[in-house]
Amino acid sequence: MQPFLIAPSILSANFARLGDEVDKVIDAGADLIHFDVMDNHYVPNLTIGPMICQSLVKHGVSKPIDVHLMVEPVDTMIEGFAEAGASRISFHPEASKHVDRSIQLILDHNCEAGLVLNPATSLDCVEYVLEKLDFVLIMSVNPGFGGQQFIPSTLHKIKRLRQLIRQSGKEIRIEIDGGVKVDNIRSIAEAGADTFVAGSAIFNQTDYKTVIDNMRSELAKVHSV
Repeated sequence: MQPFLIAPSILSANFARLGDEVDKVIDAGADLIHFDVMDNHYVPNLTIGPMICQSLVKHGVSKPIDVHLMVEPVDTMIEGFAEAGASRISFHPEASKHVDRSIQLILDHNCEAGLVLNPATSLDCVEYVLEKLDFVLIMSVNPGFGGQQFIPSTLHKIKRLRQLIRQSGKEIRIEIDGGVKVDNIRSIAEAGADTFVAGSAIFNQTDYKTVIDNMRSELAKVHSV
């Protein structure tokens, strides 16, 4: 079993002091820094671009930057974030005309590649590109806004994906994004997820370390995945 990773989403951070916020959450125990990139086209919101990524890299972010592209088209943004210093890049298959080509573009830029599945998106497309993926990001809310409630049917999808990955023989991470909190992170892990994006659950609290420590305490209770 791969170690559990916690990836705070800066979507919920205070952008007036973003560098300090990222420093604080890393000091609190974050494993990845998650970027929710929205274009007001693929999703009904507008957030951040490669310039913010580049600025945080120059600021000295010491953890991998995990970029979730909710944009259409995706290829130009893949290149932009890769050149800005991203470590991991994922995108939605609905937003790419050639999913395999977009995945290869990520890999060609020496980044880890991921595919993102919305709550109603089937696992079918993953099966045909699984050998190229480093991770699959499952949305447990509909993309576009932070602070939403976890969709329970996501647990079944995670279990099915974990079975598919086991059959492949590859070590592919399952990342979960949307409504992840201290009180549900254990059940999500037991379904098969190993990487957890949390935005408001962390950044809306005064003590980031306490939240992350509590999440890790729940994850320590997981017996099998």
